[in-house]
Amino acid sequence: MRVLQIAAAAGLGALVTLTAACAPSDAEMVTGEPAAATSAATSAATSAAASFASADDLELPVVRVYKSPTCGCCSAWSEHLRENGFEVELVDTNDMPTVKVALGVPHELGSCHTAEVGDYLVEGHVPADDIKALLAEAPSEVRGLAVPNMPIGSPGMETPGMAPERYDVIAFDEQGGRRVYRSH
Repeated sequence: MRVLQIAAAAGLGALVTLTAACAPSDAEMVTGEPAAATSAATSAATSAAASFASADDLELPVVRVYKSPTCGCCSAWSEHLRENGFEVELVDTNDMPTVKVALGVPHELGSCHTAEVGDYLVEGHVPADDIKALLAEAPSEVRGLAVPNMPIGSPGMETPGMAPERYDVIAFDEQGGRRVYRSH
């Protein structure tokens, strides 16, 4: 038996392992065309690996961030998103409570800014990698992600001389359900 391991091009992060029934020299004896057998196995493995998407391979949607015009941490979080490949559109407003209610952000998950990212809401200082993971997974039952309050050390809340706080990113749905999506 011969094992073929083929990783998809462009770093998809998926590794497919196929077990071939015969070594190339055996294949030549059976089919007379070892290159064809190897090529077919390689093609199948590459196709299978390509079917696994990673967050890094997504075409990222524009992030519309609603924030107070005077909030510095909201601007810092927006810069964190830009540094991680997102295009960001800032919408300054002096009436954040109305924006949150209109979009459906649960009051108890509130933070300083609210964003629309594709079909999802993002409330507060959610790390860009968590947003990318949500977009890659695309769960239909999730309405958005939230980091309630403003934990020190979360993106946009880095504070020199202060130790980062542990915090959870909460996934929420439209019926009021919640679960921990990731912990930091």
